[in-house]
Amino acid sequence: MKGFKEFVMQGNVIDLAVGVVIGGAFTALVTAFVNFIINPIVAAAGGADSIGLGFHVIGTNDKTFVNIGEVISAVITFLITAAVVYFVFVLPMAKARRMAAIRRGEDPDAEPTSPEDVLLLTEIRDLLQQQNASGTAGGPTGGTQREL
Repeated sequence: MKGFKEFVMQGNVIDLAVGVVIGGAFTALVTAFVNFIINPIVAAAGGADSIGLGFHVIGTNDKTFVNIGEVISAVITFLITAAVVYFVFVLPMAKARRMAAIRRGEDPDAEPTSPEDVLLLTEIRDLLQQQNASGTAGGPTGGTQREL
């Protein structure tokens, strides 16, 4: 139970919960904007006597209506959401990370270094490749490998 309490009290879990709540509220806002402002404008492109921008595959059967306006609305919703996420969250966080690196005296444009364990594994892989290429690598018993 103690481990669970520590997990819940970590900043990452709280930040995630806040992000989900804000995301839900933002989704409702964008949906309302698209439904009540964008959709009527797109539906008007279908004409004055039309039910919107689309067509019926089979006569007047409403179940066969291909609603192009809704597809356009979904694309607009996606673009608005992506733009807001980029300009409100991604861009400021990148700027903050860059400023923090400068404050720490690091070069913000430098390539990130690999962790020590990744470097060690890379070195082991390279040594094994050199051994296999030179033909000196033995099998599990130290002898040479044979084809069966």
